[in-house]
Amino acid sequence: MTRILLLGGTTEASGLARALAARGRDAVFSYAGRTKAPVGQPLPVRVGGFGGVAGLAEYLRAEAITHVIDATHPFAARISANAVAACRATGVPLCAYERPQWDPGPGDRWTRVPDIAGAVAALPAAPARIFLAIGRQNLEPFAASPRHFYLLRLVDAPEGPLPLPEAEAVIDRGPFTEPGDRALMQAHRIGLIVAKNAGGSGARAKLDAARALGLPVIVIDRPAVPPRPVALEVEQVLAWLDHGAPPPTSPTERGV
Repeated sequence: MTRILLLGGTTEASGLARALAARGRDAVFSYAGRTKAPVGQPLPVRVGGFGGVAGLAEYLRAEAITHVIDATHPFAARISANAVAACRATGVPLCAYERPQWDPGPGDRWTRVPDIAGAVAALPAAPARIFLAIGRQNLEPFAASPRHFYLLRLVDAPEGPLPLPEAEAVIDRGPFTEPGDRALMQAHRIGLIVAKNAGGSGARAKLDAARALGLPVIVIDRPAVPPRPVALEVEQVLAWLDHGAPPPTSPTERGV
């Protein structure tokens, strides 16, 4: 008898939750709780952190979890590392369900940087109008470059003043389209995009729009996490659950 903990919060996690529910699997969907109105799920849902490695390990024992699937955002490095450590401590098998990262193609004008600090350092010296497409968790470092205008796209409306002196927030939830993102950038006279290499299809539209408009993009590489088995498709995760088959990309380490 299996009991699954699905660490979610991504479009891919929601798709996997539907697949698990359709098969009648005993699973719990866990949200970190950073979004006010998360997408509804066909599985029982828990919201909030676990209290680090020790808290997650205790949850796995208390809830008799037999398998953990990490389908969190590629930049949620802390919970991913905690999941590896907690599963190792409890002997519970772990599989990550991860979006393939984006790679530049013909016509792309990318500058790749290792982290948020690198993105701030790569901003131009002259004032620019920037689409800061990184969510709301890492805005403060960009206050060090107050000469720029920042366009933000957030899932939830900010509760207080934005930590940037000249910024505008658009409240919207993906998936987005290339024509829509192209129109958004043109309407706000955007000259530069800053984006995390989140991967997947739902958030890729801004990169396609940047290519169409000939705009440069500062792309923040994914943070490293400890090695763990990684699946790139729902069918690979289900095969791992049903037969213990290791994903084709197992094991791997996500690097910067």
